Amino acid sequence: MVTLNPEVMILGEAPEAFAPAPPRGLRHRIHVGRFVILLIAGVYFLFPLYAALHFALENDQGHFSFSPLRSIPGQPGLGSAFWLSMRLAGVTVVIAMGLMVPTVVYMFLKAPKLKPIFETITFLPIVIPPIVLILGVLPSSPVWLKSSPYLLALVYVILVMPFVYRSLASGLGAIDLKTLVEASRSLGASWFRTLWSVVMPNLRSGLLSATVLTLALVLGEYTMASLDGWQTIPVWIVAFAQSDGHVTVAVSMLSLVATWVLLTLIVSLDRSQSRRNLRKKQS
Repeated sequence: MVTLNPEVMILGEAPEAFAPAPPRGLRHRIHVGRFVILLIAGVYFLFPLYAALHFALENDQGHFSFSPLRSIPGQPGLGSAFWLSMRLAGVTVVIAMGLMVPTVVYMFLKAPKLKPIFETITFLPIVIPPIVLILGVLPSSPVWLKSSPYLLALVYVILVMPFVYRSLASGLGAIDLKTLVEASRSLGASWFRTLWSVVMPNLRSGLLSATVLTLALVLGEYTMASLDGWQTIPVWIVAFAQSDGHVTVAVSMLSLVATWVLLTLIVSLDRSQSRRNLRKKQS
């Protein structure tokens, strides 16, 4: 039987906080169960990557060789495909943030009742297949836009809208947006200055999450780019796979690693900035 101190009850502590700890054997079984689940998940995700890497680092005789990696820089069309993918990713991030950030902030401030409607609208790109979206956009687009690769960026903005909205909504829900905006406006700041200097710094985590998801989706999208006739990295990999499978798998692995490194750098920047802000507050 657990005896509660009356002084603790006066201070308002919850009785559950003084519940006895689970038995040691139960804790051991819980730890073992977690380890088994993580091991199974790790094997499930890492084994295909190992198989792809093993295939990429083989020569025609089946022996280990770095020749597929050494031949990557000289492959025709790879450099232009990589540069096009990076340009599309950058333009998509800029347009998506420029449209979604003011819209979501305004909705949270002035029209919170529209959240269910907005959530339903932003969910549609997940329901509608990308092939249907691009086949509907191409016939209705003007000729000057269809001849530009940036039509893909405009369509990618629609494709990433569910992920961008939920990242921003999660970030805005974690701050007192109304108080911040009212304080900034009362000090004479314009709406643009309030959005840029007050809201955006407090929304950094949500913005970085939205950026990470946008980059990952754009750098891996194949269907829309293929139907639009532009050779991005995924399209180049599929097209070149017919001539040399080892090189294409090696390029796929390198693009995957590069994406991981890019996303890690973005997350690391957010964490380092958070640590600096914490040190400033403590000092």
